[in-house]
Amino acid sequence: MDRRTALLGLTGALVAGAPSSALAQAPVTIDRVEGAGRGRRPAILLLHGADGITRRAQYQFAANALAGQGYTVLFPHYFEVTGEQRASYGEIGRKYPVWRSGLVSVIESVRRDPTIDPSRLAIVGISLGGALALSLAARDRRIGAVVSYFGFLPEDLDEGRPRAPTLILHGSADRIVPVRNAERIEALLRGRGVPVETQIYPGEGHGFSQTAQLDAATRSVAFLRRYLGA
Repeated sequence: MDRRTALLGLTGALVAGAPSSALAQAPVTIDRVEGAGRGRRPAILLLHGADGITRRAQYQFAANALAGQGYTVLFPHYFEVTGEQRASYGEIGRKYPVWRSGLVSVIESVRRDPTIDPSRLAIVGISLGGALALSLAARDRRIGAVVSYFGFLPEDLDEGRPRAPTLILHGSADRIVPVRNAERIEALLRGRGVPVETQIYPGEGHGFSQTAQLDAATRSVAFLRRYLGA
């Protein structure tokens, strides 16, 4: 596994690339990295956490690594919907439905892109982005897979009809999003008959060490390939 694949396990940053003209009607800026290959390609929506796009380099690596697997990677600046760069923890509950709504519009724009296969779309989310990924998939049965890196349990998850296979990656010592969130998400999804894989990393916090990053990257790539193809 090369260094770029390993960096999928990191927690920050941004995707490089120019937005497609087919995405011009999206409500927010969407950066992208094109996957290799011809024809309509599978796509991954990469969702940042509460730090927004302030850690550009790490998401850049993650996007390039995923694109190297054959996926077109799309990084929406979804905080633009509420006009901010970072989210304060005290306002997440109030603004969460607005971000979710904006991302629904993003997904519809992505599906209209002629270079993307709309039947093969997954979401990879970090922290807040992980929660939003779960919420979006619970409302849109066309989402093919979800990878949630230490995402919290969204209040609206049980209101939808989740079906997308889900990979949960979490640290046992996470003080920002306690590991019980991962346990509750897994229990809820399994109760709905959703295929779930969970990996809890002993001693890891909100953001993984190099060893955990490597393992998380390997699991993510294998999971996406299994459910999305390449």
